[in-house]
Amino acid sequence: MKLLEINNLKIFFDTPEGTVKAINDVSLDLLNNESLAIVGESGSGKTQLVFSILGLLDRNATATGSIKYESQEILNLPDEEINNIRTNKISIIFQDPMTSLNPYMRICDQMNEVIIHHKGLNKKDATNQSIRMLDAVKIPDAKNKINMFPHEFSGGMRQRVMIAMSLLCNPNIIIADEPTTSLDVTVQAQIMELFKDIQKEFRTSFILITHNMGIVADTCLKTLVLYGGKVMEYGLTTDVFLNPSHPYTIGLLETMPRIDKEYEILKTIPGNPPNMMKLPNGCPFSSRCSYKVNDCLEIQPPIKTINNQNHQRACHVSLAELRL
Repeated sequence: MKLLEINNLKIFFDTPEGTVKAINDVSLDLLNNESLAIVGESGSGKTQLVFSILGLLDRNATATGSIKYESQEILNLPDEEINNIRTNKISIIFQDPMTSLNPYMRICDQMNEVIIHHKGLNKKDATNQSIRMLDAVKIPDAKNKINMFPHEFSGGMRQRVMIAMSLLCNPNIIIADEPTTSLDVTVQAQIMELFKDIQKEFRTSFILITHNMGIVADTCLKTLVLYGGKVMEYGLTTDVFLNPSHPYTIGLLETMPRIDKEYEILKTIPGNPPNMMKLPNGCPFSSRCSYKVNDCLEIQPPIKTINNQNHQRACHVSLAELRL
């Protein structure tokens, strides 16, 4: 059974300057104990997509389409109903722990507050549960560290605390929004390895939001490439990385450093992301695409299945031309 299913999702924001088309006809699904990466540059719509799942869109947003959790429609649910889902069923880890953790409260008080409020445990049982979660995310000496303040932890350890907090209510889905931002590459690898361990131990489904393709390959089963609020490519991560079938995906992969080359000048994708209030008639990537054909400028490419049913792309350019 599909744990999460999104169909034809559109999200618009009404602003004094005009309408921002943040998400335009996005569809995806997530199964039990499955991992999905949503990748793209800043401004591509990744965060607004996950905010729609959690009912966290701003009041000036209009969302249409369908978001189902365990076959229940949750798009535009009343606050009381969506609150129950995002505390007990779907959890989110934001990119900066220092803005999520209260600097004036000890870690134990912040974790206990969640358990006492949502699970109804007493303080002693809540503390024991909090220590178990800190142990689960491999924080050494958790029994003593739980009494420390956030500023006494390193950046990587603060992120481990946030992961532990996301597990307190035993969610079925954890959404990690840029969880390795501002961490050095060694700590990034440790955090991503921790996510894999957590997924195995708790059998939790996992959505990773990132602009860093380098942390996706060994972490997520599926990858969705988002640009200008639209799906460019979607499929198994192995297919997307080994047989990229959209110029934007190819561009993202070419910006990654490679360990099999002693020295190379990294490529960049020319130009800038589109103005979301003035999207082109055709493909949103057309102004930056070196492969574009005439149809790319005027006609939005539909999402089509290629190779097998697990690999899709939205592009007018033939696969043969991309492979040249």
